[in-house]
Amino acid sequence: MGDLEKKSIAAVVQSLKISDFNYDLPDARIAKYPLPERDQSKLLVWQSGKITDDRFVNLPHYLPTQSMLVFNNTRVIRARLYFRKTSGAQIEIFCLEPVAPAEYQLAFQTTGRCVWSCMVGNQKKWKSGLLRKMVTVGEETVEMTAEQTNPANRSLVEFRWNNPEVAFSQLIEAAGILPIPPYLHRETEASDLERYQTVYSKIKGSVAAPTAGLHFTEQVFGQLREEGHSLAELTLHVGAGTFQPVKSETIAGHDMHTEHLIIRREFLEQLLAHSGDLIAVGTTSVRTLETLYWLGVQLLQAPPADRQDLHVTQWEAYQQPDPDIPAREALRALLHLMDARQSPFLPASTQIIIAPGYRFRLVRGMITNFHQPQSTLLLLISAFLGDAWRTIYRHALDNNYRFLSYGDSNLYLK
Repeated sequence: MGDLEKKSIAAVVQSLKISDFNYDLPDARIAKYPLPERDQSKLLVWQSGKITDDRFVNLPHYLPTQSMLVFNNTRVIRARLYFRKTSGAQIEIFCLEPVAPAEYQLAFQTTGRCVWSCMVGNQKKWKSGLLRKMVTVGEETVEMTAEQTNPANRSLVEFRWNNPEVAFSQLIEAAGILPIPPYLHRETEASDLERYQTVYSKIKGSVAAPTAGLHFTEQVFGQLREEGHSLAELTLHVGAGTFQPVKSETIAGHDMHTEHLIIRREFLEQLLAHSGDLIAVGTTSVRTLETLYWLGVQLLQAPPADRQDLHVTQWEAYQQPDPDIPAREALRALLHLMDARQSPFLPASTQIIIAPGYRFRLVRGMITNFHQPQSTLLLLISAFLGDAWRTIYRHALDNNYRFLSYGDSNLYLK
């Protein structure tokens, strides 16, 4: 593909109007609570223009022979912390991502002090000073404080606590509240502590669940293995930006949020050893898999020694000339960097926006929920399905499917 053609694709993608990705979603169709049984949700299957209605428990029967399903094993943290000033004003601090230390695992393991990038509710009531909170961790009572560390950037909050035996992960587990999507219009309830996590969640760091995975049960996993499908896990920590609406007229004016991922050697080796279709479970898995390709391309185009930060920018996949590099070659480049650094994993981040005009490099199918109108997630779905998304969503609305995080499921196959 020539430079001129690539530039024209970038221009066309950036000129897309978000109003063209709208549909009428009545509030009554938004599932406020999950079904009693995870795998009893409806399943809409789309393949070659044909729609089939079923139940999620039957998902394995629709997958191509010897598919590999790729899951995001991130775990939602209790990121919402409430403090009360001596004046009585309540301040909400929503932890988004760690700053010092910046690596998630280290941030959760740290004792005594850490700094996070946060959203602050009731900000005008907290211009300066310490906020204090007493937290019961096991049999210990710990004093926790919060202070804004940079007057020019009030999203940076320093947390301190007075017990060196208590890690930050223990502290927020005891003091924090699990965040649920704002469109549910309700407070977090006890049942959400279990149901707003996938059964395979492991690595703490997300502030929103990879909700396509909420339908999976041990029974479904057993059927997948019996039918010869492979299972692989990656980690991308879902940020609050996943709920950020597109407010600009065209998507060129939308700043895509950054999300952090961990690339593990065994995962790359699984991908390289597999010869069947890759089915991404959730849009976060889609974004991660496609990000891996572009990270590999970066490494092939610049010596690893020159690559300190592994990051894919928002428009990178559209603006540079098409590299036409095979996916396997890009994945091998990541393995070579691990060899050079003598590390079993690589931290990275991505702002990739997948919209109509994007060419998928790894993903051949996806399992996902129904997404909000005029959202970047719906843009991703449209990139995969084309205009068929309108037919699918119309069918779902006409046939009593439940929408959004706690709603029903889709399987899309190329």
